[in-house]
Amino acid sequence: MTDLVIRTLSASDAHLFDALPDPLGAREGHRLTQFRPEWKRVALRGGDVVARGAWWGGPDDGEPVNINWFDVAEGEEAAGTELLRSAPWQVELEINLPGGWRETSDLRAAAEARFTAARAAGYEPLVERFLYRWTPEQGLPERPGRLRFSAEPDDSVFFDALRRIHSATLDAHSLRAIEQGGLDQAAQEELDFFHWCPSPREWWQIARTPEGDLAGIHIPAHNPSGPTIGFIGVLPEQRGHGYAYDLLAECTHLLVDQGAEFVTGATDQGNFPMAANFAKAGFPVVRERINFHPNSPAV
Repeated sequence: MTDLVIRTLSASDAHLFDALPDPLGAREGHRLTQFRPEWKRVALRGGDVVARGAWWGGPDDGEPVNINWFDVAEGEEAAGTELLRSAPWQVELEINLPGGWRETSDLRAAAEARFTAARAAGYEPLVERFLYRWTPEQGLPERPGRLRFSAEPDDSVFFDALRRIHSATLDAHSLRAIEQGGLDQAAQEELDFFHWCPSPREWWQIARTPEGDLAGIHIPAHNPSGPTIGFIGVLPEQRGHGYAYDLLAECTHLLVDQGAEFVTGATDQGNFPMAANFAKAGFPVVRERINFHPNSPAV
């Protein structure tokens, strides 16, 4: 078999990234994503691209924060493994998939080839997620009017609320952060992410009951690809009233009031209550995602 060549791309040869078929529709999913050519890598065999990966970060990031495009040609799982294993950055891998991908044999085979390559490179699956996209034809979700929303400039209020929310969370990323460094790490990672987002801090809101008790928080955000439901969280002692829907509706309204023409969102597939709230609020599932995290490379 012809030797494998791994190449980091530049502006002059960035076109090589587009030389591989796209059976999982990644190009459509990333039509608004800005990738840097120097963070794209390809594996070539006999001059043909047989695997590719696009590492991604925000415009001010010095290093990538994740890999959110990874493909391998049929029968070239080993090339995909070497592409990941040899990369200078070990960051989370996102494999984006069409909804219902398991139900079509060709899509399932293409996805499983990528999973095989990732596992061999030392990546382990963390969680499967639903990806949502609200558009105006869905209609704005009705505001129940049960909670009082207000801005809160003090980060410590959000930090304390996040600690309490994550003490009884279903979110896999938060559970991993808690395992690594406790509730403080999970709360701080959330705050760091939302400060990283290029959207105003003034959008963050707390929600109180009519009696004045803190019920939860919501964080409307813009990530570099557009407006998104950043965070929805209800305090453990306030659960059982359906307040997550109230928070989601308010978050959507705020983003639309700020000019959003679409709103994205995501939740772990195992978080059945939040998935039900997205459906109730008129957010259709448009894609699925499996997140892998890097461990020591396989030997």
